[in-house]
Amino acid sequence: MSLFENKTLMITGGTGSFGNAVLNRFLATDIGEIRIFSRDEKKQDDMRHEFQAKMPDVAEKIKFYIGDVRSLESVKSAMHGVDYIFHAAALKQVPSCEFFPMEAVRTNVIGTENVLTAAIDAGVKNVVCLSTDKAAYPVNAMGISKALMEKVVIAKSRVTTDTKICCTRYGNVMCSRGSVIPLWIEQIRSGKPITITDPKMTRFIMSLEEAVDLVLFAFENGRNGDIFVQKAPACTIETQAKAVKELFDEKGNADIKIIGIRHGEKIYETLLTNEECAVAEDMGDFYRVPCDNRGLNYDKYFKDGNVERETISEFNSNNTDLLNVEQVKEQLLKLKYIRDELGM
Repeated sequence: MSLFENKTLMITGGTGSFGNAVLNRFLATDIGEIRIFSRDEKKQDDMRHEFQAKMPDVAEKIKFYIGDVRSLESVKSAMHGVDYIFHAAALKQVPSCEFFPMEAVRTNVIGTENVLTAAIDAGVKNVVCLSTDKAAYPVNAMGISKALMEKVVIAKSRVTTDTKICCTRYGNVMCSRGSVIPLWIEQIRSGKPITITDPKMTRFIMSLEEAVDLVLFAFENGRNGDIFVQKAPACTIETQAKAVKELFDEKGNADIKIIGIRHGEKIYETLLTNEECAVAEDMGDFYRVPCDNRGLNYDKYFKDGNVERETISEFNSNNTDLLNVEQVKEQLLKLKYIRDELGM
């Protein structure tokens, strides 16, 4: 971890699932300090006690800052001495953003603008912003706000050379806070039916560890304005529900109940649009979408066009590798959360 040796890393929205995964990965390394910036003092206190208990020798590396990305002054006050930022603070629930779209704008768009403005002013060396597959061909308020967030990232990247700013875009993180798998486990244990929206709905799936890997890859390999995605597999919602049922429903009593698509949901998600595929670079397990650094003077492009195009087309959860029930079970059993819930 030489890149992080004695460095200060700030995680916005750091009490969430991603922040916890980063702490578990980095806290015992040679990193100097990890700054948790969020607005919920109860979650911060819970996190403080948790890591003091399980990693007492290094827990003092965690510093907690109460604040809100919606406030530029709030972000600036926590930015002194920060070397790197993982910007994870966001409103992520699709239905709630549908009902309160301006709240999504204030956190996901204006909040990102504030973080990047403060980072550039403070001389932060590297910022990685976390986005979502819902930002590609967005149809809901959450996706639209994240798409605008990405545009803010790209615009900010054009006006700084000292601060490297790039973005990661990924799909559903299994067993993260607010995700569906913990709900299904609770429903099975309560004797209730497993509720799914549409059996044919497909979603990319990845683990929290893979989410951290993607951010680290962007951190190490990104150039200003880049967007990175992982070549993630996918499965139908029905397949995922059946996998959870086979692991947790010992008596086989749980039914699967279809409740219909919620506000703003799509049947499948997209990680790379067709337009992005025209310029995307294949980097093995990841794709990189470079920043469009053309200026606003389009006259010269009337003479000198760019007709080269990559061979891949839209990368979505219907045309990637679709896992079956057994394969999803294998993925689930790799997760510590699932193994703990099964008492393994």
